[in-house]
Amino acid sequence: MKIDLAVLGRQYALHATEYEEAALRALRSGWYIMGPELEKFEAEFAAYTGACYAVGLNSGLDALTFSVAALGIGAGDEVIVPANTYIATVLAVTANEAVPVFVEPDEYYNLDASKLEAAITARTRAIMPVHLYGQAVDMASVMTIAKRHHLAVIEDCAQSHGAHFGDVMTGRFGDIGCFSFYPTKNLGAFGDAGAIVTDNAQLAEKIRMLRNYGSKEKYHNEICGVNSRLDEIQAALLRVKLRHLRALTQERKEVAAQYHAGIHNPYITLPTVREGAEHVYHQFIVRTETRDHFKAYLAEHGIETVIHYPIPPHLAECYADLGYRHGSFPCAEQYADEVLSLPMFNGMRADEITYVIETVNAYRP
Repeated sequence: MKIDLAVLGRQYALHATEYEEAALRALRSGWYIMGPELEKFEAEFAAYTGACYAVGLNSGLDALTFSVAALGIGAGDEVIVPANTYIATVLAVTANEAVPVFVEPDEYYNLDASKLEAAITARTRAIMPVHLYGQAVDMASVMTIAKRHHLAVIEDCAQSHGAHFGDVMTGRFGDIGCFSFYPTKNLGAFGDAGAIVTDNAQLAEKIRMLRNYGSKEKYHNEICGVNSRLDEIQAALLRVKLRHLRALTQERKEVAAQYHAGIHNPYITLPTVREGAEHVYHQFIVRTETRDHFKAYLAEHGIETVIHYPIPPHLAECYADLGYRHGSFPCAEQYADEVLSLPMFNGMRADEITYVIETVNAYRP
């Protein structure tokens, strides 16, 4: 049997008629940029999250980058980021000439809130927690510390669409919540797309300007911006998927529950969920000290896996100038050496789930 990490075509097939009708509606409208589909999606996504405003963008990276800029963070300022994250989190900080300050992850792979205050200096302007793999960060602790030190909070929700901490959805704790709609995300578009949500009208307006060449009115450029607009076709398609997101999320949770119930291998560590946090399983992450051998074994048995992520940002070549070395953040580095994502996608068949479980259980280093 051959099983890919994600089979996007099956998710499309679940609601193919609705997607096709939405795409044709946008195509036939003759309005392809900044039109009624985007306006409706922004309203619907804001309502879904409970935010006052949503602003559609070209990508999750732009959502993060614009959020840092909109808060006035720049050269010489520091932003606290998790040491265990995708590099986009850090790129958003350095794109604004600010300095990323890394904090080690906890046992749930997320930023360890107990280590936050030790990273705060007189130059710290914001904290950027990442709800990695789909599980919410301990936002109660993060917000308590942020308020104590008068720091902004930018939530990276690229992998946590719909996840809650307590009764509050991720993206709703901080000043701004940033989302990616890359096709593999739980709320994925059919191309690149992203958005921010916020209750702050000024921040929303600033980000609307940044996405559209720095202007509110055509040819009147008040600030320096870029072209980062969520197009009408993607907005129309996202409106369809948003209607089904709760059911799609529940399906992922059910696959995860079968993995949890079925995988019993002393060499494999399964993910755990923090009390009070919700996990929407963008990825199902396991760990083993023999990760590369395990990955090769699964590949031999037709099971595709991916490492999320093999190189922590502080060791990326592009950040060599920050001066970090192997051993700077040992927990993040250990995760980078041990984590592996098992297949997780909507439309996964029962026989595929069973095959993954049986194959994982049969593994021996």
